[in-house]
Amino acid sequence: MNKEKNYKGFNLAWVIGIVIVTSIISAITTGVIVYNNNKLSYDISYGDLSNDKDLNEFLTVYASILSDYYEDIDKGALLDKAIAGMMDYLGDDYTTYLDDESTSELFDSLSGQYTGIGVSINNSDKTIVEVFDDTPAERAGIKPGDIIVGFNDTDARPLSADEVVSLIKNTTGEFKLQLQRGDDIVEVTLKNELLITPNIDYYMIDNTKTGYLYMETFSNTLATQVKDALAELESEGMTSLIIDLRNNTGGYLTAATDVASIFLEKGKRIYSLEYQDEVTNYNDKTREHKEYEIVVIINENTASASEILAAALKESYGATIVGATSFGKGKVQQTMQLDDGSMVKYTSAYWLTPSGTCIDNTGIVPDYQVMNQILTDESGNTTGTVDSQLDKAIEVLNK
Repeated sequence: MNKEKNYKGFNLAWVIGIVIVTSIISAITTGVIVYNNNKLSYDISYGDLSNDKDLNEFLTVYASILSDYYEDIDKGALLDKAIAGMMDYLGDDYTTYLDDESTSELFDSLSGQYTGIGVSINNSDKTIVEVFDDTPAERAGIKPGDIIVGFNDTDARPLSADEVVSLIKNTTGEFKLQLQRGDDIVEVTLKNELLITPNIDYYMIDNTKTGYLYMETFSNTLATQVKDALAELESEGMTSLIIDLRNNTGGYLTAATDVASIFLEKGKRIYSLEYQDEVTNYNDKTREHKEYEIVVIINENTASASEILAAALKESYGATIVGATSFGKGKVQQTMQLDDGSMVKYTSAYWLTPSGTCIDNTGIVPDYQVMNQILTDESGNTTGTVDSQLDKAIEVLNK
């Protein structure tokens, strides 16, 4: 088999969609995120706060600084530091303050949508790496290997890839790109559209009836993409499935729930939340389910929402787990967006597997512990990698 095809991982290295650039998000940044709809809290009212002596003391200090400090004060920056200080005090890696720019980047990466033309480009020479299906770029006839050399008849060769992307995504209405294709210059006319960010990669394993499905992050549109991918794979005769969650650091809890519900039978446990010694169970409420055999591949960077899905598939579906022990993030974060566009993200609960296990700091242990093989030359330099984890998953499903 083609090893490159075996694990593309859809790592949209410089993803664009000529579009919004999605940075690789760490487990600490992404995690398992749920919204609290900006409610004040579980059990504290504004009346309680008005009678809080400690808070009034803080407000007194704040007012004194604004009134008496010898230099001008940026009130927004001062409060940002105060909020960040509260988050730091809690000593929780997953509780943090995000400024407006970081908040915007996080929401963009998890929205599952972007405005653009539907391509990925090479960051160094502005070569089109991939053209996504059913996008303005595909309809305009752009092809992988084309090089962006002009924008609206202006020479784009001196510009960086970032600058070209900015020109494109900030243009309303039609615009023209000049592309170098071999020895020819091709001109296309395009218009940005709202597109789904590809978060998956899928295909049939050669010479088998096994499908392969990689999930990159748990965005708002992931469940829709998974359903479409499964429908296509099933139409090609798929009778078993490999779900690859390696390096997936999480995302929205609702996305993990929606994806799990595609596979589980109605009433099966997906996860539970433990808040202040109270446990709330969350079960599949849909009639949709699957019956084919599933192997899930995980590694040390599989975290949060992806661990929720892996645990649900193992304990409530009967899937087999292959790979390395997962990251072990068993906490859920609430978010609250502030008026200035910034956001606080704080831990609000532990999540538990269907059997009631908390995997925080321990992770999910695979049924088959497998590490990929690193290939080296005589000097010890790395020359490649054998995807032993994927090979084992294929072996388990095709004994």
